[in-house]
Amino acid sequence: MYVSHLSLRDFRSYPEADVELEPGVNAFVGPNGQGKTNLVEAVGYVATLSSHRVASDAALIRAGASSAIIRTRIVRGERASTIELEIAAGKANRARINRAPAAKVRDVVGILRTVVFAPEDLVLVKGDPDARRRFLDELMVLLTPRMAGVLGDYERVLRQRSALLKSAGAARRGRSEGTGDLRTLDVWDAKLAQLGGQLIAVRQRLIQALAPFVSAAYEEVSSGQSAARISYKSSLAGALDPEDPTAGAAGWSEPAALEAQMLEAMTRLRPKEVERGVCLVGPHRDDVVLELGGLPAKGYASHGESWSFALALRLASYRLLTQGIEDPALAEDLWMPEAMEDGEPVLILDDVFAELDSRRRRKLSELVAGARQVLITAAVAEDVPEELRGTRIDVMAGTVTRVR
Repeated sequence: MYVSHLSLRDFRSYPEADVELEPGVNAFVGPNGQGKTNLVEAVGYVATLSSHRVASDAALIRAGASSAIIRTRIVRGERASTIELEIAAGKANRARINRAPAAKVRDVVGILRTVVFAPEDLVLVKGDPDARRRFLDELMVLLTPRMAGVLGDYERVLRQRSALLKSAGAARRGRSEGTGDLRTLDVWDAKLAQLGGQLIAVRQRLIQALAPFVSAAYEEVSSGQSAARISYKSSLAGALDPEDPTAGAAGWSEPAALEAQMLEAMTRLRPKEVERGVCLVGPHRDDVVLELGGLPAKGYASHGESWSFALALRLASYRLLTQGIEDPALAEDLWMPEAMEDGEPVLILDDVFAELDSRRRRKLSELVAGARQVLITAAVAEDVPEELRGTRIDVMAGTVTRVR
């Protein structure tokens, strides 16, 4: 799989841009602030319908424009597909696949797969749980595109239930008019638990499948300095039994069992949820636990170790998407080999080499040099390691010029 053409209109800093890309390495070179990252960000957006830099789509639309357009041509084997995405301000986004309107924007998910390495990846190790949840969910959707719908529905139901809890809590405290009627809460509980059970089940399986790849990748990147471990921490732990913090958190479970556990936990926590006006249990409050040598990476890992762990997470994602899942129990409802034919992800290395020391730079170059397509951004050509020299595209003040 590779992207052969990228066209932009009113995306970020670009009124218009057209770029021809090649299999192998494509390096966008130019001083900071000239628009290099905007180009690879657009490619990544086509794969995940999200940016690796900002949470809101509004920032992707050029100032003064009402919408932004991204067009890509994606080659898989002997077949080529064209995807067009329109990001609209204040309206629903739209998508076209091979010029035909898509019924839903998320129908494009799975046609292109990308794995993005970026300076922001340090937040996966040093930051809050929401960054790690997002990492896991983006990988989940790339691996199992149908989960994009489950994730979107869960977030919608979560907003509805949270609004109901907030209004009920305010009414009970006498801060708003109304009675704070909670008669519909059982309905929202059931919907949230049904969707949440699916999400947790797939996330648990994904962590189990990803774990050996993470351990191996960290050993390669760090030259075996320490053992890396990744696990899933469910908010169900402790909610079901406050005296047993491991409750509901071991291994992986079936969606129906997790749905029942979520319903039980929400019933127990309802007084606290009404009082605080928030949903206190569910996949939106879970975390991915990263450990080095048996200690939490966050707070214990050095800057270099944190970088190694962040690189290991991305390398592990790439290898999982490329090699697949051999364990049939883990692969159930998670791995679709027929959809992965010639589906090796496009690797995006966004200004990563400037952040790495020479040893990690060299090792990363060796590990990704054989990828089907690699998109690199760099401030100067010297930042691109010799092992990754290929097509060079200069970017200056929004002008994109192919050098070789």
